[in-house]
Amino acid sequence: MDLTLYLQQSPCVFAGFVFIFSLAIGSFLNVVIYRLPVMLENEWREQAHEFLEFEEKEAQQQANNPQQQNAEQSSLDDSAAAGIEEEKESFNLAFPNSRCPNCEHEIKPWENIPVISYLFLGGKCSHCKNKISIRYPVIELATALFSALVAWHFGFGWQAAAVLPLTWALVVLTMIDFDHQILPDNITLPFLWLGLLINVNELFVPLSEAVIGGFAGYMVLWMVYWIFKIVTGKEGMGYGDFKLLALLGAWMGWQALPLIIILSSFVGAFVGICLIVVLGRDKNIPIPFGPYLSAAGFIALLWGDQILDQYHRYLF
Repeated sequence: MDLTLYLQQSPCVFAGFVFIFSLAIGSFLNVVIYRLPVMLENEWREQAHEFLEFEEKEAQQQANNPQQQNAEQSSLDDSAAAGIEEEKESFNLAFPNSRCPNCEHEIKPWENIPVISYLFLGGKCSHCKNKISIRYPVIELATALFSALVAWHFGFGWQAAAVLPLTWALVVLTMIDFDHQILPDNITLPFLWLGLLINVNELFVPLSEAVIGGFAGYMVLWMVYWIFKIVTGKEGMGYGDFKLLALLGAWMGWQALPLIIILSSFVGAFVGICLIVVLGRDKNIPIPFGPYLSAAGFIALLWGDQILDQYHRYLF
């Protein structure tokens, strides 16, 4: 039997295959969640340094005579040449290899098997025996479970192939926003454009609805942001939230936006209350909105039609 036909006719097998494959994806997402904010911070620091260095150099040129300018320029050129020759360890999603944050022990391939290695090592580094955070296997398992759910819901086909990368992106955005209160453009903008691209052939909604969804998703939260700021003098959310809702609108169309906003409000209220009541979190500490938008978008993508049908039946 043809493998494609077999996977189409066997949703359990397809979901199981996606589950196993997504465990490895979850391991990679852990790397992205940790390293991408550091990479962005390094990039921003480098840009700020270049800008400040340019301003300082310009001020010195105005204050010094031509001979001093030439001497300083020569000195700067020598420093730049020395900086180029100076070797720096690359830091990106591929390099350096993963290490123990406590003893810098390089993680071996057999120590990096998703979930299994964590259980086999007893949740500790093999070298220094320092505890490894349980969030790593939790993210791996969560990624695999969400991915298997997508595979089961959509079945083997183009819709599942499109939604799986979106699911992984939402996991990354959720954790980065939770840790750092940022939603990187490196993820939101490419997936916004991807949402428009996949709907050229109406994979989920007609292209016109996707375009309006992207525009409306951004503008709705933009207006809420400014109204809240004018009334209270405070910033209630960040621009990354606007882009995330625009992303979801581009994938699901403008009709899905009210449901996503309502669901995100319910999820946010529930989680916020739990954090304050159960964990004793200070209510004055800001809670990022991105994770709730991501959760609401995922729910709406899989069960939005059923939720609206039940709502209409109950209401009418």
